[in-house]
Amino acid sequence: MEKLFERLPASRIRSESVTGREKWLGYLLGPAGALLLNAVLATYLNVYYTDVLNLTPMWGGMFLTIFPIVSKVIDAVTNVVMGQIIDRTRTKEGKARPWLLVSAPLITITAILLFTVPESNPTVKAIWIMVSYNLFYSFAYTIFNMSHNLMVPLSTRDTTARGGLSVFNQITTIMMSGILVALVFPMVIMPAIGVDKGKWITLMTILSIFALPLTLMEYFFTKERVTAEEDAAGAKNDLSLREQMKILFTDKYMLLMYAYFLISTTGTMFKNLALVYYCNYVLGTYNDGITQMLVSVIGGVPMGIGIFAVWPLAKKFGKRNVTMIGFVIYAVGSLICWLFSRNLVMVLVGQFIKNIGGLPSAYVFMALFADCLDHLEWKTDLRVDGAAMSIYNIIAVAMVGVVTGLFNWMLALTGYVAPISANSVSEASSRLAAGGLTPQLALESLKPAADGVLTVAVQQSASVNNAITFSFVGLEVFTGLILAAILLFVDVEKRIGKEQEEIKARREQA
Repeated sequence: MEKLFERLPASRIRSESVTGREKWLGYLLGPAGALLLNAVLATYLNVYYTDVLNLTPMWGGMFLTIFPIVSKVIDAVTNVVMGQIIDRTRTKEGKARPWLLVSAPLITITAILLFTVPESNPTVKAIWIMVSYNLFYSFAYTIFNMSHNLMVPLSTRDTTARGGLSVFNQITTIMMSGILVALVFPMVIMPAIGVDKGKWITLMTILSIFALPLTLMEYFFTKERVTAEEDAAGAKNDLSLREQMKILFTDKYMLLMYAYFLISTTGTMFKNLALVYYCNYVLGTYNDGITQMLVSVIGGVPMGIGIFAVWPLAKKFGKRNVTMIGFVIYAVGSLICWLFSRNLVMVLVGQFIKNIGGLPSAYVFMALFADCLDHLEWKTDLRVDGAAMSIYNIIAVAMVGVVTGLFNWMLALTGYVAPISANSVSEASSRLAAGGLTPQLALESLKPAADGVLTVAVQQSASVNNAITFSFVGLEVFTGLILAAILLFVDVEKRIGKEQEEIKARREQA
């Protein structure tokens, strides 16, 4: 591994303490390209499969149910492998950062392949989708995500500076998903591209290329100070995978954090997948350019406000305490949305309350996770960052597959019908009549795209709408309360200052 990275370009950050340039370029702007791409895929890749490629009926509705789950088994394996590789990487530029450099071109190439599915028979389409999906998620994005997520824990031991980096890192995620994907996409981009495959490919090619230089920026403007300290002390992780897993799964805090992340990810994935469908069929009309924007942006306003409020509150009352109370508020907001799921005003009120409650989790989770990693180092005198992050990522990718499969299974089971495209009102009318379908809006009121093609959405059944509604606003009533209960037992902050002092003393002695 050392030979592979013998001539790595040096980091532009050389200070022993966290700098402003590091925050703004390495943690705010650098990850923006890859995180924007991932946010778009999380929200719209399944829409591309169901509405553009019309794969819902494929193999009796089982293709979009089974393939995401099987793919995530592969992804889970590659995450474990990548965690071991990172823990055994030793370079002058750190153990995680070099892989950011590797991931930059891979993300661009594989993301483009996701959308360039050839017009061919179902078997060829299925093979292309499965291969491209795994090249992106199980290979390219795994390399990026593992190394990117380790930047905060490996940046510094200063809990205040680390918390600040966690906030900057999360601002990027919020900006990408809460502003661009939530505002620009539903208002401008989705109505413009409709279900035109060529337009989707052009759009995603641009976003994929955009990710390349920014990911390189994250490499050049970050620094692994904790890794440098570890290397200076001569510390090495030569434990087998089994021994590392034993360390992780016998620690109370790591088990609680993994349970927390599993439940949180499940609720979030169902919500993200259902967002477009909920706004298109339950609350509004298909790609109306307004409903999804209002739900996402009005509900997401607290995320912008939280930049200035959440970290001072976390420093005063504790990261765990603020996050725990936040999840109770989160559950209340979700309940309001669920009870008034067809009332736009009440849904917006509920989303606003819900996202106020979600602020601490969004901004300080990685800082709390880093505290748990430091506690584990104090307890075992070893850093197992790669192994720890591989489990974290396995949970994330596994639940993406499981939840996507379950959500698509619910759509197929309840009879979801994808929109149709037609060149004229008369053609659309005849196709609807042939399928016994009712259009969501009067055909005469629909505006064709610039190329004259009409996108016609149909009315979904009550069972389809109920499944979509529970996925988007119902499930997180329960996950919010469960997460608050889990955090009652995560009291790592009580002793972390003393434990970090002991770690420092050991390193100085070594």
